Amino acid sequence: MASGFFAILDDISALMDDVAVTAKVAAKKTAGILGDDLAVNAEKSTGFLSSRELPVLWAITKGSLVNKLIIVPIALLLNFFFPVAIKLILVLGGLYLAYEGVEKVVEYLFHRPKPSHVEAKEVIEDDKAAEKTKIRSAILTDFILSIEIVIIALGSVLDEKLTVQILTVSVIALLATIGVYGIVALIVRMDDAGYRLVKASGDKGILSAIGKILVKSLPVIIKILSIVGTVALILVSGGIFAHNIAFLHHVFPSFPSILREFIFGLIIGLASVLVVIAVKKLLAVIRR
Repeated sequence: MASGFFAILDDISALMDDVAVTAKVAAKKTAGILGDDLAVNAEKSTGFLSSRELPVLWAITKGSLVNKLIIVPIALLLNFFFPVAIKLILVLGGLYLAYEGVEKVVEYLFHRPKPSHVEAKEVIEDDKAAEKTKIRSAILTDFILSIEIVIIALGSVLDEKLTVQILTVSVIALLATIGVYGIVALIVRMDDAGYRLVKASGDKGILSAIGKILVKSLPVIIKILSIVGTVALILVSGGIFAHNIAFLHHVFPSFPSILREFIFGLIIGLASVLVVIAVKKLLAVIRR
């Protein structure tokens, strides 16, 4: 009896070791999308009254958990009964990510708003309807990114046993939600913590200086995250294309992999942006 019990413990320990290894690999492959997820949600969670920031973030976090509960079992079932769908979803998702990344670059380069002589003021959203709309938008964005996170995580363990696949994908899904929204919570409260330090120190001394740095750092950090997230979108999409489209395996073989993936993501993303622009113009002509 005792030997059987210890044998079970040994099997569980071996399984956890396998999951730890595969989860580490999956985490590396999904890091780019997690960076974009972090940037997007940090941006969407700001602009509210200080008292509403954490409740809004909690509502988005709960929506993200529901997203994962929907996506994970569907992805596992598709992989078991219709595995070719996983590669198709990966490529389609890569196309979406490439479009999103390049579209941000195009928007920045060619459609930047003209500077206004009127000083811009931050609009504090205290309207319940506006708050709900922003939460729904954040949850929808999270749903799309979560699909890619789960599929990429699953794609990294396709050769493993079903139990390892289930545990690895579940771990990554949970870590993605807790990790991303935990960091977002720290980011969106930076300015509030800074104001408290300034007030507590009477606007004097080192604590006041730290508080002012925290307040001024928030928009800078969100801007940096936005840039990093855009680059990550292009790189992640390029990696998806490089690994799942056969003829690309032989394109630029002497280039470093990160450069190849960036080029693939940039070219395909630019092509998709041009197609979308052309379709929009064609529809506009037809409607006239």
